[in-house]
Amino acid sequence: MQPFRPEVAARLAELAPLLLDQLDAMTDRMIDVLLRTEPAYRELLGRDEEQMRASTRANLERGLHGLIGAASGNTRTSLRDARDVGRRRAAQGMPLEAVLRAYRLGGQVTWEALLDVSRRSTREHDTLLLEVAGSVWRTNDAECAAVAEGYREEQRRLAGVDDGARQQILDGLLEGRGGDPAFVRTASDLLAIPLDGRLVAVVALPEPEGTPSLDSPTAALLKRGIRSVWGGRNGAQVGIVALGTLPGCEVMNWLRTMAGGPVGVSAVVEGAAAAGSAYRLAEAAARTLPAGSPRVVTIDERLPEALLSNSPEISSRLVGQSLGGLLELPEDEREVLLDTLAAFLASDGSPTRAADALYCHRNTVMHRLRRIEAVTDRKITDPRSRLLWQLALLGTEHRRPAQRTA
Repeated sequence: MQPFRPEVAARLAELAPLLLDQLDAMTDRMIDVLLRTEPAYRELLGRDEEQMRASTRANLERGLHGLIGAASGNTRTSLRDARDVGRRRAAQGMPLEAVLRAYRLGGQVTWEALLDVSRRSTREHDTLLLEVAGSVWRTNDAECAAVAEGYREEQRRLAGVDDGARQQILDGLLEGRGGDPAFVRTASDLLAIPLDGRLVAVVALPEPEGTPSLDSPTAALLKRGIRSVWGGRNGAQVGIVALGTLPGCEVMNWLRTMAGGPVGVSAVVEGAAAAGSAYRLAEAAARTLPAGSPRVVTIDERLPEALLSNSPEISSRLVGQSLGGLLELPEDEREVLLDTLAAFLASDGSPTRAADALYCHRNTVMHRLRRIEAVTDRKITDPRSRLLWQLALLGTEHRRPAQRTA
């Protein structure tokens, strides 16, 4: 930015406090126009308005400080922030034309705010500001060029990372190389993913016909500003997602809108060294769901099921020992008793509440419970028996109909 003549610089210095007071109003003006005129920004604002508002305000503030700095003789400007915005918007899949229009709008809003504070000060027509106009638009042009440069750099970088390279990086993370600082630095640079922060692993099992449960998860998450790396393993889609400061529940909500089959999510872990264990937890969660079920669950929601599914021999013995002769009864009687037992346990051992859930008389429930005690050789008053029954029902859930409510 070129230095101004002394009288122009003095006038800008006079207007500077008034201009900075308009920063929030300028941000509101920018957001309003983008919402009305730019579909790409409308979608981005709908996903994370707070982050977008903060970014817009920061860009406007940098522009104002650059203008004020020129008035005081400081003509040094950095275009690094503009290049970073270009890279970020490319990663999010925003059209370059929309990003450049937003930056030009920032120049327009800045100029209009400067004219407004000038008119509301002591002077009616401020001819000195005509010299400022050229500087505002030259700076805006330079920032637009930097945005485009950063955008195209990110596009070239993303295009240069092929599927094979991504799979190699993912395999390395899942196989324990996340503890190697050199590997993590290379992986982070190549994929532009912060692997030293909060991460979750995701495992999506295929739908029954073999199609992937998640459609283009990398692009879908990028549109929300979330970076991730995806590949395949043991017939499933596997991803490592960098959360940053984002709550894990938001990623869960987005995955639920995309899931066409069973999806398991690990607990949040810190750093790439824990990526392998996070993957195993996510896979264990996914494999507790019935095939084809379009559900997304965390490992913490499925801990008992995961324990049973990871120990099939123990699970089978636990079912046999806990339910005993109940499983050998004729199908109709067996299903009625299993449903009654499930309702009884879900009602904290209350026959009355179980009868309400099953739409039958309490005496009917009591009769069935006595029958269950007889064929399993266990007592409903014994806490250990009730625990074993609960675990056994989890172990047979995929082999029997859903609990009846009528």
